[in-house]
Amino acid sequence: MMLSGFEKIIDRKGTSSVKWDMTKTVFGKEDVLPMWVADMDFLPPAEVTDALKNRLEHGIFGYTFVGEGPAEAITGWVKKRHGWDIHKNWLQYSPGVVPAIGTIIQALTEPGDKVLVQSPVYTPFFNMTEENGRVIENAPLTYENGTYSISFEDFEESLKKGVKVFLLCNPHNPSGRVWTRGELTKMSELCKKYNVIIVSDEIHSDLVYKEHTHIPIASLDESDADKTITLIAPSKTFNLAGLQASAMITPNKDFREKIAGVHKKQGFFTLNTFGITGMEAAYRHGEKWLENILDYLAENAAITKSFIDEHLPDLHLVEPQGTYLLWIDCSKLGLTDDELKERLLEKGRLGLESGPKYGKGGEGFVRMNIACPREILMDGLERLRKALG
Repeated sequence: MMLSGFEKIIDRKGTSSVKWDMTKTVFGKEDVLPMWVADMDFLPPAEVTDALKNRLEHGIFGYTFVGEGPAEAITGWVKKRHGWDIHKNWLQYSPGVVPAIGTIIQALTEPGDKVLVQSPVYTPFFNMTEENGRVIENAPLTYENGTYSISFEDFEESLKKGVKVFLLCNPHNPSGRVWTRGELTKMSELCKKYNVIIVSDEIHSDLVYKEHTHIPIASLDESDADKTITLIAPSKTFNLAGLQASAMITPNKDFREKIAGVHKKQGFFTLNTFGITGMEAAYRHGEKWLENILDYLAENAAITKSFIDEHLPDLHLVEPQGTYLLWIDCSKLGLTDDELKERLLEKGRLGLESGPKYGKGGEGFVRMNIACPREILMDGLERLRKALG
């Protein structure tokens, strides 16, 4: 398989890249290798670039609506990749999954309502809840024998406390867990029992490694789907975060109307022209590119595991089932999180995400983004060894 395109190093500095142009802002130093924020250092599918060029060459960029084309591309993609039949009228759009979470919380809950999360988890789950005046209810994941599971006893106890919305992360960021059908079914049943709305962030759903399968929680039971809103985007899958386009999926008409009401208050009515164009092209034509990138990412993950096992035996890599984000347990080093961060920056000149950012259970961990050419990956691993070896 020809993967040489992913080996090419593209200089992203000077492009207003959050990852590469904000190192001093984020880490206090310029000379840091950034392997933190979740985007890739790869070109997207050529079909996406071509579609954007064609739209650019047209030359007029007036008001644009999201028409039938993107909706058909999304429904076709979700059916083919995840075996879930969705209707075009279930779709609403947002500039991103994080804004969508904020909009949904505003639309379906009241100030002071409780929102359930499972830490350690994607930081905006906390931010969007608290910034909107809602209250976090946390049922932390269980970390045993180097992997994560759900304590359903704790999960149910949290639901009993009057939770209105459960924010699910599947595949899970930062651990890389892909929840099984049994786990998803149990969560769905418990949320139904306590009349809790499920908002499922499935932005990493296409980035799942072989021997694992992503199952949209809303696809388990048609009757349960009515209490679920699923969030997807081409941003992580195809490296299109800068185009700012995502979709919300729910068969619940009342939910859609309430979300539309919040959008109306915000003055939001459509996506930007290039977001619309790029999203449709990615979901129509990006499958071959995705299959190749998954192979490359799997190799990067395997190389990282071998390197850590050989050179950094006190670290433990939580083996990823999905995503290109690696969750590394550094607790055996006996360092505080501040000491860990200092060693990474001062000795390794390496910029990783600090575990406590993801809430309770993140202490002693770091998150590493391996969606980069192999040469950059090996540089990062050597820096990791220099800092923590």
